[in-house]
Amino acid sequence: MPAGPGPTALLLALLLAPLPAAAVEPVTVGIGYLALAPKRVAPQVTLDPPPAEEGVQGARMALADNQTTGRFLNQNFNLHESVQPDADAVLAAARAMLAGGERVIVTDLPAPLLLQVADLPEARDATLLDATAEDDRLRGPDCRARVLHLLPSRAMLADALAQYLAVKRWRNVLLVQGPHDADRDYADALRRSARKFQLRIAADKPWTFQPGAQRTDTGHVSVGAEVARFTQGLSYDVLVVADTENEFGDDLAYRTTDPRPVAGTHGLVPAAWARPFEQWGSTQLQARFQKQAGRPMTPRDFGAWMAVRAVGEAATRGATSDPAAIGAFLRGPKFELAAFKGSRLTFRAWDGQLRQPVLLADAHSLVSVSPQPGYLHQFSELDTLGIDQPETTCKL
Repeated sequence: MPAGPGPTALLLALLLAPLPAAAVEPVTVGIGYLALAPKRVAPQVTLDPPPAEEGVQGARMALADNQTTGRFLNQNFNLHESVQPDADAVLAAARAMLAGGERVIVTDLPAPLLLQVADLPEARDATLLDATAEDDRLRGPDCRARVLHLLPSRAMLADALAQYLAVKRWRNVLLVQGPHDADRDYADALRRSARKFQLRIAADKPWTFQPGAQRTDTGHVSVGAEVARFTQGLSYDVLVVADTENEFGDDLAYRTTDPRPVAGTHGLVPAAWARPFEQWGSTQLQARFQKQAGRPMTPRDFGAWMAVRAVGEAATRGATSDPAAIGAFLRGPKFELAAFKGSRLTFRAWDGQLRQPVLLADAHSLVSVSPQPGYLHQFSELDTLGIDQPETTCKL
């Protein structure tokens, strides 16, 4: 047997062997997260305490999802969280983010504050992903070219419900509106949808009753009597309620004079996400979120999750970390977001709204998903929900 190479030959071979290429540092994709801390009020009942870290928990889970994909493409995603106690602090944090180079920012802000951030001179070349605001005016006269909207608008939510009522032939509606500005906006969206889908508002009434101490032994008696009086003598198929602050909506079911279903902000609720939703693989998203946050996912969590995932999709599919390129890809024809809703979601060019199906669910059951069968559109059936291009007042 021939002798193997000696020690000298082995050492020489090692010295002459090419060195392995240095590991390439991953490219970092920065994402800002800017939120106004919500002012929590005591819930009407104690069954569902206010969710902790609502919104930001969805963003954190999406960040982990982005990292999983980015690992194969040598991309690293960084989430810069800033949750502030008041409007002045939010504006200061926005300026600091923009001065630090952040140009892709997910926001969880009310409409007036979002507009202030969007109109900052420092934000002129930024992309803001509005994760939580549902206001129609942000997609209409107050739209901004640099703002994209993840959650369905109020018009989309109202259209989703109206389509279902039309399919069920529950065409006569009793509309009950609460006292707040958001209640008014929700009710206005419902009135528009009623005209669009040929529903009849049989009665349109404000809710003014102040129940007092509902936790007294006779509290349920006074509420029951008031709801019965409120609905007496009216002919309608469904009671649709606009109570965005959860002040009275839960008191309406089972107390009306005639047996009628309740829908809107309570009862059968149109929403981007719902606790009993388990179709199209969403069970795994629900389970992962429950494990991470210790509670169910809410629409605000889902909106933040979609926003951060949208940035991840644009960065990975566009093979870029440049904020300008990411913003352009989000708005372009190649962008699609898979969000466990049975459709590929895209942004509308005319108002920055993310097209998507809307769930119709109560507390424990998914009842339906809109668009309903039979509602067609020349481009996308998803555009039967909300403000279509010919009717938009948005001037980008």
